[in-house]
Amino acid sequence: MKLIVGLGNPGDRYQNTLHNVGFQALDSLSASISTDRWSSRFKGLVSRGTFQDFGFVLLKPQTFMNVSGESVLACQQFYKIPTSDILVISDDIDRPAGQLRYRTSGGHGGHNGLRSIIQLFGANDFHRIKIGIGRPNGRQKVADYVLSKPTQEVASLIEQAIQQTVEYQMDFIRNRTIQIQQTDSC
Repeated sequence: MKLIVGLGNPGDRYQNTLHNVGFQALDSLSASISTDRWSSRFKGLVSRGTFQDFGFVLLKPQTFMNVSGESVLACQQFYKIPTSDILVISDDIDRPAGQLRYRTSGGHGGHNGLRSIIQLFGANDFHRIKIGIGRPNGRQKVADYVLSKPTQEVASLIEQAIQQTVEYQMDFIRNRTIQIQQTDSC
């Protein structure tokens, strides 16, 4: 069984903000393949499914970003999923809007959600897809930027990237190698 985690912040205030692209990626996957209804468990929203005979769990932590690891760890321990079978999808300010990056392990890169997961797991050997959201202009604070809604141009680039992640999430569920192809538009 695989666990796919989309990082974001709970509540209407944060819906469709740059920091919530992980939630949006899971919603896109859930709309593309059959999954159970979302239910409240493990301090998060959980949906289960089967895709081409492979079982998976989707998790959207409903803690705030800096304590996302609490939800991820509780779900991982309940289902006894090895960290190597976990994929975390998050935003990345160090990538241009819409650019994707896939890694099989690594550091948190300053992302508080990833930091929380690594800290609580005591390991960093989980898969991750980072969705580029670009950097704020020189005057805007990073925290204000990631909690804002994107411009129409940035939103379009991010939506294209989110749609690309659907296929990568399916590959992960099916134990296929994820190979992200960069395009000129990213």
